[in-house]
Amino acid sequence: MKKYLLFDNDGVLVETEQWYYEANKKSLNEIDVELPFDVYMEIMARGGTAWEVAKKHGHTQKTVDEQRRRRDIYYREFISSEHIEIDGVVDVLEELSKEYSFGIVTTSRRVDFDLIHSQREIVKYMDFTLCVEEYPRAKPHADPYLAGMKKFNALKDECLVIEDSQRGLSSAVNAGIDCAVVENTFTASHDFSSATYKIKTLRELPTLLKSLKR
Repeated sequence: MKKYLLFDNDGVLVETEQWYYEANKKSLNEIDVELPFDVYMEIMARGGTAWEVAKKHGHTQKTVDEQRRRRDIYYREFISSEHIEIDGVVDVLEELSKEYSFGIVTTSRRVDFDLIHSQREIVKYMDFTLCVEEYPRAKPHADPYLAGMKKFNALKDECLVIEDSQRGLSSAVNAGIDCAVVENTFTASHDFSSATYKIKTLRELPTLLKSLKR
């Protein structure tokens, strides 16, 4: 029986993935490097970084480090000014909090995560939040979700991961934990064939969980 829900953050609880792409693209454009969406999607799916493209164009690590710093600035500007709410998230968390315990497991940096949630109510429903600095290897490795499971002192069968990307799904699969993938137009090209469940929006999660009790 499921008792613990491990949520991805970006694309599941807040709509930030588009703005992370835009920040990367803007930063790379400053050094005359294009970042086509399909290329970015392939990199994202396997857990790479946009800076691979810069290095393929012959840019040095020093240049990459500077543009990464600028990317981070652009991203923080985007998430501070753009609409990143996902309709129904707080309602679903409120409903499910009566029966389940929650954690967030994200590849976001803590500084960005805290900025995203500083004026939102999402994290008040969470028992913990894990950012990329707080486990050994990022998604698609198993480490993030194994760390989340350990936080709950839970068994794998007691947990359900909620994801929206191939990289995140791979992390759950590698950890041996069931995963429900939420449909997201941004990651529509990803391979979700190994997902345990698929739902169109987070609002369908309570219905899914009820069906698992039967």
